[in-house]
Amino acid sequence: MDKTIINDAVEYIRNIFKDDHSGHDHFHTLRVYKMATRIAEHENANLTIVQLAALLHDVDDIKLSPETYTNKDRAVTFLREHNVSEAMIKTICDIIDEVSFRGTDPIVPKSIEGRCVQDADRLDAIGAIGIARAFAYGGSHNRIIHDPEIKPTVYMTADEYQSHVSTTINHFYEKLFQLRDLMNTATAKKIALQREDYMKSYISEFLDEWDGNR
Repeated sequence: MDKTIINDAVEYIRNIFKDDHSGHDHFHTLRVYKMATRIAEHENANLTIVQLAALLHDVDDIKLSPETYTNKDRAVTFLREHNVSEAMIKTICDIIDEVSFRGTDPIVPKSIEGRCVQDADRLDAIGAIGIARAFAYGGSHNRIIHDPEIKPTVYMTADEYQSHVSTTINHFYEKLFQLRDLMNTATAKKIALQREDYMKSYISEFLDEWDGNR
């Protein structure tokens, strides 16, 4: 694959997310890109499709760019400017559409390429970086860190999850602790196990300190 398009995509997402402080900055995208590449190499997936979909997976995200979400305007424009075929553009946009967490209405990507990208995005939501991103997102959306009186709501539908507002600690129960079981590939499942253990240890310590037990 011509590295020019990858380099251009990196610069493209750097410009789009340069002012993001919600945990969806361009460093998140670069981590997803690197992890998706790692998984794709193990799974013998098409690297061109995986890498472009990973780099563009958030440019039209409904939370970040709702006005371009439906038609994937940013992704499509970038790919057309780089003479990517319409067939490949559709494949990449289909993958982007399948990435996001949707509560109890999960989407399992149809292609191995889509499963690699979805796994990479979910892996970046858990573990040490996942913890940091959870608090960054909560702070950027004025969410309180924790309130023992507000109980987590688990097993929400896609619509319920999209409109739900909760605490950052509840987010671990409402989404992050569910992700390990939703991984598609053997590579991601192995990584997710270690990252989930780290998160659970952190939450246990957090709650002990909150209650004055540590």
